[in-house]
Amino acid sequence: MKPAPLVTVLDDTPEIRSILSDALEQAGFRVRSFGRAADFEQACKTITPDACIIDLGLPDSDGLALVHRFASQSDVPILIISGRSRTQDKIVGLELGADDYIIKPFEVEEVIARLRVILRRTNAESVKSDAKTVQFCGWTADLNLLQLTKETGENQSLTFAENEILKMFLASPNRLIKREQILDYLGSSADDAYDRSIDVKVSRLRTKLGDDAQNARIIKTVYGAGYIFIAEVKEG
Repeated sequence: MKPAPLVTVLDDTPEIRSILSDALEQAGFRVRSFGRAADFEQACKTITPDACIIDLGLPDSDGLALVHRFASQSDVPILIISGRSRTQDKIVGLELGADDYIIKPFEVEEVIARLRVILRRTNAESVKSDAKTVQFCGWTADLNLLQLTKETGENQSLTFAENEILKMFLASPNRLIKREQILDYLGSSADDAYDRSIDVKVSRLRTKLGDDAQNARIIKTVYGAGYIFIAEVKEG
C-alpha cells in the first residue's frame, strides 16, 4: 500500500504547528513540523516531502528567500501561510515558486482543501508516461520534462506553472484563453494577486520563447481579456 502523503509544516509559532499537524494527520496525511528554517532544510536532505507548508515570518531566515531557494532545488509543491496580506506579498511569493498562498488567520479546512488540489495537480503530472513533444515556431516543447528546445540547440527549462500554461495554449491554438480559464486550470483563487501573477508568468514564458509582446509571433495579448497562441502547432 502506498504511504500517505508526507507534508512538512514550517512555522515558528508552536500553536499553529500543533493545529496544522493535528488537522493534517486527521485528514490522512503524515506530518513533520519545524520551527526553524535550518531544521527544515537539514531534514529535507534526508526526506522528500510530498508538499511543504511554509510561513514567511521565520526567526532564522527570510521566508521568501527560503521559498525561492527550495523551489529552485526541488519540484515539491509549496503552500505559503502568512500574516502578510498585501497583494504584492502574494505576487512575490507565487513568483518565487510557491504554488498557493493563504493569509492568516486561516481555516484548517481551507488549508487541507487547497493542499489536496495542489497534490492532485502535481501527482497527475508526475504519473504521465507517454512522450509528449510539440513543435512551434522553431521550438520543441517536451511537456513531460518541462523543457523547451530551440532548433539551434538552445534549451530553456520551464516552471510547473509555465509548463501548464503552455500546455493550455498548445491545446487551443488561435483561440482566446481568458485569464479566468488559466486561474481555474492552475487551481488558483480568482483575486487580483493571482490575476496579476498570471500576467507575470505569461510574460516570463514569452521571454523564454524570445517573443515580443509588441510584435507577437507566438503569444498575443488581448488586453482586458487574455491571450491567443498564434503560432502554428505540430505534434511530434
